[in-house]
Amino acid sequence: MATAVNTTAETLVPTGSWTVDPIHSSAGFEVRHMVVSTFRGDFREFGAELESRDGAARLVGTARPVSIDVRDENLAAHLASPEFFDAERYPEIRFESTAFEVDREGNVVAAGDLTIRGHTEAVEARGNLVHIAEDVSGGERIGLSLETTVDRRAFGLEWNAPLPKGGFALGNDVKLRIALELVPKEA
Repeated sequence: MATAVNTTAETLVPTGSWTVDPIHSSAGFEVRHMVVSTFRGDFREFGAELESRDGAARLVGTARPVSIDVRDENLAAHLASPEFFDAERYPEIRFESTAFEVDREGNVVAAGDLTIRGHTEAVEARGNLVHIAEDVSGGERIGLSLETTVDRRAFGLEWNAPLPKGGFALGNDVKLRIALELVPKEA
């Protein structure tokens, strides 16, 4: 396994400010459902910014729970309700990195603070980063994918229902995943 080193702006994350290309990016989650399958959902409204200065990088990402896309408006309303995200009182899910490391192969470890429903927990996400100096239009792009698994109960997402023959409707471990295309932020 490669040893993680601090990001260097010159070689791995170019110096500057980067923002998400929302058309070519996604932010979502996965959770066990009814013991037998994995349920997936996405956020239609999300953002991310990556700042790289003096050889260090910082990632900030947000998602709006009210924009959850689960292909069922009743379920979306339930997830936005106080039983889950309580989107009216807590309109934003937020991640702010406290450390952002990339090794020479592009493997990323992003440690940081994740806030859901006003509760913040330290998390560590892993994935990879690719920098393209010139895309088909002549612009730069960074591809960044990250995943982490959190226990939803740590953030106050307690709702569940017992199944008649044992087990629960929802698993407690939720995989959070992002796949971002980042472009230079306009001044």
